[in-house]
Amino acid sequence: MKINSILKVAIVAIPFAFTSCKSTKNIETAPKPMTQEMLNSQALVKRVKDNSQETKFITSKLKFRVQIGSQDISLTGNLKMKRDDVIRLQLMAFGFVEAARLEFTKDYVLVMDRINKQYLRAPYEQIEFLRNSGLNFYSLQALFWNELFQPGQNELTDELLSSFETVTNGDDVIISLAKENMTYKWLANQSDGRLRMANILYKHRIHGTSQLNWDYAAFKPMSQKQFPTESKIVFTTGNKEVKIDMNLNYLGSDPEWETRTSISNKYKEVTLDDILRRFMAL
Repeated sequence: MKINSILKVAIVAIPFAFTSCKSTKNIETAPKPMTQEMLNSQALVKRVKDNSQETKFITSKLKFRVQIGSQDISLTGNLKMKRDDVIRLQLMAFGFVEAARLEFTKDYVLVMDRINKQYLRAPYEQIEFLRNSGLNFYSLQALFWNELFQPGQNELTDELLSSFETVTNGDDVIISLAKENMTYKWLANQSDGRLRMANILYKHRIHGTSQLNWDYAAFKPMSQKQFPTESKIVFTTGNKEVKIDMNLNYLGSDPEWETRTSISNKYKEVTLDDILRRFMAL
């Protein structure tokens, strides 16, 4: 696999296993009788779901590191998110110059090379590793916001909680969901519903195995809840591994910022490989 192919995961598809798998369809569940064990399991899942943030905005300073083989890049920047609307990462070179901007909205992905005045903007279905993963904006949002999700759904409603299975061990609860070649697992606390890890596994007889593991740590107060300020993300596919660390400082909920990036006519529209090649040369 070429280094640029791996960087598509590390930079643009920061949070997940954007693998070359078949598209995942909406998960349908058939009605079945509820046993006490199932009711207990559903109650555990609901406790984790109810631990989701209630604030509409999350903003923070950011320390960002990507490791791919011998490649090791560390940048500072900003993370700005608005619930059900946008996720934005601004990555700074030399501590004060914005080098790159990654913006995920419900409709498109925007990647900007500020140094060379280049950009890519495309709907999710036009980006192969996003489309094939079966993950949409709301799945991305859930991973960034430290929340459960169900692929193909815009919202995790109480009616969908019975789709998940649980296994407990002490205060730990493993929440899982499987569909075709995809398996989704989360590790949480039974006592407080805190989500500590998300894992996405893709296994295919022909295409092989890909896996994403996202660990959450260093929880700090955010509104009336707790929010992780450290994320360690590891993506593996074949014999390749991508490691991403994101550390948040000065966590807040500032609503005073433009939620859409306007593109100057001085910028040239290019392919994703063009932007990644320039970015790695910084």
